[in-house]
Amino acid sequence: MARGTLRARLTAGGSEGNERLTVWSGIVLIVLLAVIGVTLLHLRTTLLSVHLFVGLLLLGPVLVKLASTGYRFVRYYTHNPRYRRKGPPPALLRMIAPLVVLTTIVVFASGVALLLIGPSSRGALLPVHKVSFIVWAVFTSVHVLGHLPEVLRALSGGRELRSAVLAEAWVQRALGQPAAPESGSERQDLRTGRAGRALTLTVGLAVGLVLALALIPQFGPWLSYHRIFFDH
Repeated sequence: MARGTLRARLTAGGSEGNERLTVWSGIVLIVLLAVIGVTLLHLRTTLLSVHLFVGLLLLGPVLVKLASTGYRFVRYYTHNPRYRRKGPPPALLRMIAPLVVLTTIVVFASGVALLLIGPSSRGALLPVHKVSFIVWAVFTSVHVLGHLPEVLRALSGGRELRSAVLAEAWVQRALGQPAAPESGSERQDLRTGRAGRALTLTVGLAVGLVLALALIPQFGPWLSYHRIFFDH
């Protein structure tokens, strides 16, 4: 029983739990990307090191976001009942989703390559990194705006939904009735899967943090080039 309870706490949640994981990983990304935006305005100062560090830190939450959305895609098109009931994203968001994923990969892959190879790669890779970032920012902005109602619903509806689940379960127990299929499955899963979602997001952040800390020595050549280039 204890093992089953632990498994439920870590893996349950259904389509609503997946949506919440996607929403919270997206919120983390928005916060970190805001920091990146500030560094872009002040790269001629010491914020270059912050740009490099936060860029690497982003990799973990990005992987979580791609995994959660990819999981929803697979579950929907393999005809899982819960994901079919929830339905697909709007047509426009489905159309731009491949571009969001592709430009995300190009932005981060080119950024990591620039860091590892060093300033000697700026002629070939820096334009790719800049252009892909601009394209990515445009499509990602549309993606975020398109999912804004979903984000607000997930953020504001959690407390009301949990209260409704508890009230419904209490009434059913008082009447000696078994739980209804929806309230006993997907809605209850939403409560029990919270620990797993928190753990997933924490691990994603930890992976990004470890990677950023491990690659700090690679910042040196770029910081030296930055000082030489902008100080003269």
